[in-house]
Amino acid sequence: MRTYYCLSLFIWTYMFHTVDAIPLEEKASRDLPSKRVVDLTKDDSKMLHRTKRGWMWNQFFLLEEYTGTDTQYVGKLHTDQDKGDGNLKYILTGDGAGSLFVIDENTGDIHAAKKLDREEKSLYILRAKAIDRKTGRQVEPESEFIIKIHDINDNEPKFTKDLYTASVPEMSGVGTSVIQVTATDADDANYGNSAKVVYSILQGQPYFSVDPESGIIKTALPDMSRENREQYQVVIQAKDMGGQMGGLSGTTTVNITLTDVNNNPPRFPQSTYQFNSPESVPLGTHVGRIKADDPDVGENAEMEYSIAEGDGTDMFDVITDKDTQEGIITVKQNLDFESKMLYTLKVDASNTHPDPRFLHLGPFKDTAVVKISVEDIDEPPVFSKLYYLIEVDEDVKEGSIIGQVTAYDPDAMNNLIKYSIDRHTDMDRIFSIHSENGSIFTLKPLDRESSPWHNITITATEINNSKQSSHIPVFIRILDINDHAPEFAMYYETFVCENAKPGQLIQTVSVMDRDDPPRGHKFFFEPVPEFPLNPNFTIVDNKDNTAGIMTRKDGYSRNKMSTYLLPILIFDNDYPIQSSTGTLTIRVCACDNQGNMQSCNAEALVLSAGLSTGALIAILLCIIILLVLVVLFAALKRQRKKEPLIISKDDVRDNIVTYNDEGGGEEDTQAFDIGTLRNPEAREDSKLRRDVMPETIFQIRRTVPLWENIDVQDFIHRRLKENDSDPSAPPYDSLATYAYEGNDSIADSLSSLESLTADCNQDYDYLSDWGPRFKKLADMYGGDDSDRD
Repeated sequence: MRTYYCLSLFIWTYMFHTVDAIPLEEKASRDLPSKRVVDLTKDDSKMLHRTKRGWMWNQFFLLEEYTGTDTQYVGKLHTDQDKGDGNLKYILTGDGAGSLFVIDENTGDIHAAKKLDREEKSLYILRAKAIDRKTGRQVEPESEFIIKIHDINDNEPKFTKDLYTASVPEMSGVGTSVIQVTATDADDANYGNSAKVVYSILQGQPYFSVDPESGIIKTALPDMSRENREQYQVVIQAKDMGGQMGGLSGTTTVNITLTDVNNNPPRFPQSTYQFNSPESVPLGTHVGRIKADDPDVGENAEMEYSIAEGDGTDMFDVITDKDTQEGIITVKQNLDFESKMLYTLKVDASNTHPDPRFLHLGPFKDTAVVKISVEDIDEPPVFSKLYYLIEVDEDVKEGSIIGQVTAYDPDAMNNLIKYSIDRHTDMDRIFSIHSENGSIFTLKPLDRESSPWHNITITATEINNSKQSSHIPVFIRILDINDHAPEFAMYYETFVCENAKPGQLIQTVSVMDRDDPPRGHKFFFEPVPEFPLNPNFTIVDNKDNTAGIMTRKDGYSRNKMSTYLLPILIFDNDYPIQSSTGTLTIRVCACDNQGNMQSCNAEALVLSAGLSTGALIAILLCIIILLVLVVLFAALKRQRKKEPLIISKDDVRDNIVTYNDEGGGEEDTQAFDIGTLRNPEAREDSKLRRDVMPETIFQIRRTVPLWENIDVQDFIHRRLKENDSDPSAPPYDSLATYAYEGNDSIADSLSSLESLTADCNQDYDYLSDWGPRFKKLADMYGGDDSDRD
């Protein structure tokens, strides 16, 4: 239609130049958006005439996927200013100009240079203008026009998924919706039937069908059973062109699963079950398992087992194993072969989730008969109780009987039983048991505070068969006896302020007691009887097992008394009454106006009267510095000590010099010149030590000259006196030799050198009286003659 209007406009323009252009312009603007009408001036000096100008073309649509050998002709641009003399030049701009669309600048013919695809781009907007080649002036305003791509059926329908998965309950009615599949076609849905899709089923009949327009898959057969077939594969085709011949198509696969519903009741594979059970099995023992079959799955196959009737309903029970869906027969009460040997039960199996839609098919349960035979065995002894609890006072005497256990043989033989204690439960051997009657008695004293409970195990064993034994726990509770005195719960550091007032609370004390009376603790506080009235402090019993210490006078002085000792008598109310005395140490301290302690030392009081805290710290620092200086000075002085001067063989301290010179005896007056002792000049006056260099050189004091004829004894005594009184004598040890022998010793010589000349019958028994130091000599010389020989 648009081509028709343009062609009409083209004829109208050439045939009627003088017709008023206003109606035509309105029509062109309404039917042909690219039509333009302009006013041009022929000469600036002449009157302007309104003349009609316009673009001409004959095609707006272009087919996609053109496969011809030549370029596809799009249309022609023409203006009434074109006289055919080649003075005008046509220019094309916009979408694809120059690449997809080319224009002949002389004729205005437009061609498509490439194959176009509507699915990529369906609309191209271009702009055209005509200019004068000589002047370069635009003879027509730039005009915009549209090239629309016509669609062809070149795309097949495509499903949104290559594979669909769906499910539908079994036993569903015909027409039950399963799933909807969707296919899309990329062709233009507004142009022909290229994008009109029709669905059909290629595989899956007669079980399922598909709606040709919506693509909804539905069931086509009634009462499809999952137990017969569970999986179905359906192939769906989507074809365009409304399904007509020549249309393109695509397929997809749909896997459909029938889900289970509870339409099958449970069924036992057999009607009777037989089990055996020994009579000695403990309670809860599994006797056997039974199982009913249900072709359903999941919760539809869940079953519950119960005992309907029988003579063993009190002796046995049935539980359901949720994992295996089995019924487990368990022992509910102790079995006894001598009492009953065979039990019969009827067990029901029923679904736990029945579907009301299928109840008309019958009851969803089944029944089976279970027979249980009891086997006779040799049973161990049985205690009269499951456990024993014995209570005993902690002050019970050793050897006292505190309780008794009893056991019996359940067999017909009724064998004798002996009792014993498992020593692994009584490592300290505190208890013992009578092996015949089961009486338990103590072997050691009991103490509740160290062990309030004792848990022991008693073993009962058949005398004829030691393999048959039973164990029973015995719990022994030790009852408390008031055998501990109360005492302070903690160590209290108590102080009283010097400026304290009478009646001021300075400490609250509490006590503890290791005993545990049944009525609870109750403690009392009193002054000791020796000091019933304390002039300094008052003890106030708070009646809640605590006591308050109150001041009794106005003010305390650290100078007079820095510490007070307050004895407190503490006793309980149990029988027998236990009491103790706790002493509270109370220091007298200096406090501020709010009662906060500042100092508790008397020295601090004296110092604080004239010195501040800063001054005290400064004094302490000075003292520490002085001490450090003293230590450093002593260390430096020690390091300044010189090395010994004598490091040779002449050092008599480290060497022994042997002189092999023997004198001529007492009568040899030439062996030693005694005149040297008498000559004062012959001695070395005030010689210093040669091994160590002295630190201070003392002034040598000259001694008084000695006369030549002075007695030797007097000479030695004077020399000794001089050395003792000489202030310049060295402080180290020295050896002074005085060659003078005095009178004979009254003790005689102890040497054995003259033993050969002495009397052989000399008595040495006195050596035994000289003490342990002479014991060796006493043994050597004080023995019998035979021993000495």
